[in-house]
Amino acid sequence: MSMPSTGDSLGSWSARSIVVTMFPLLIVLSIIVLAAGITLDRAEALLEQYRVLAIMVPTMVGLGGNLGAILSSRLSSRLHLGVATFDVRDTGLWANVAAILALAVTVFTVLAIGSYLLGLVLGFGVALSTLLFIALVSGLSIAVIAVVCSFGATYASYRLGIDPDDLTIPIVTNVVDVFGMLIFVGVSWVVLGF
Repeated sequence: MSMPSTGDSLGSWSARSIVVTMFPLLIVLSIIVLAAGITLDRAEALLEQYRVLAIMVPTMVGLGGNLGAILSSRLSSRLHLGVATFDVRDTGLWANVAAILALAVTVFTVLAIGSYLLGLVLGFGVALSTLLFIALVSGLSIAVIAVVCSFGATYASYRLGIDPDDLTIPIVTNVVDVFGMLIFVGVSWVVLGF
């Protein structure tokens, strides 16, 4: 795949092109992200009974979006530098994926431990092993979705001639927010037998 030249549309910038591209996208993404809010509303009884999960919700969803944003930025930078090939044999791409997954394991483990300790202090704890399982299964699932979405959004924006810096992060963070909420609540329901 050939990389864009300096005169290509990916190298240009104008406020008008960004607004024309982003405004409809942001409207659609705002509607989609309502699904996360609806899911959270439906999980009210679960979160009320297991309040420590309510502590985890914003961080769980935020971390997933952040992981996707990190990978999207790295892929976009590689694209602008002319070193992205979107080839499965590209070790640089696999190194970025491995770094995101390793970061996910680390931050979601810390989230579970921190939530457990805060739950003990506040008097509504859940077993650490349960929180670790929920956090890691949910977190790694969210990280995989973030990776897939980051690659898809970056590649699609490149193919459409849109600067991935303008497009990928809003798409990835919103999609990961929705799936993150669905996965976290689903895993919590299954694990806690709610």
